[in-house]
Amino acid sequence: MGGFESLEGPVILEEEPGQGPCLDLAVPSKAFCAGGLAPGWNLLVQGHADSGEDRFETNFLLETGDIAFHIKPRFSSATVVGNAFQGGRWGPEQVSSIFPLAPGEPFEIEVSWDAEHFHVYAPEHKVLQFPRHQRPLGAITRVRVLSDHGLAQVELAKRGLSWG
Repeated sequence: MGGFESLEGPVILEEEPGQGPCLDLAVPSKAFCAGGLAPGWNLLVQGHADSGEDRFETNFLLETGDIAFHIKPRFSSATVVGNAFQGGRWGPEQVSSIFPLAPGEPFEIEVSWDAEHFHVYAPEHKVLQFPRHQRPLGAITRVRVLSDHGLAQVELAKRGLSWG
């Protein structure tokens, strides 16, 4: 079975070259997932929305470098957008008007996945459900969080969702 065994095992938080620790303010965080993603794991991103800038995104990357799932909250339109970049093209955007970020406020976003979809949650809300295209979960080997907002925690863990 592919996926993650433990946070000490095949999940490796990497430092961006020349950028300092991966969880520092305004620094990209990247996790390498040996064997790829597996159901039952979640990505939790917690931080502080320091400004109303659209500079926050999470990408689930395939071995090929394509993006199996891209999620980007957009302050400018108070929406959350999901998309995929495969074969050199962006697919159709899926847009949610449930917007879990407010300038000057802390935020929490959790992403989980199963055999058919990525699921995006904010406390007490399901924000987005995005279909996984034909690629197997095991082909998704990297997760990258880019943000100019203050990131307090980026955690890849096996657990159940805490929201209804």
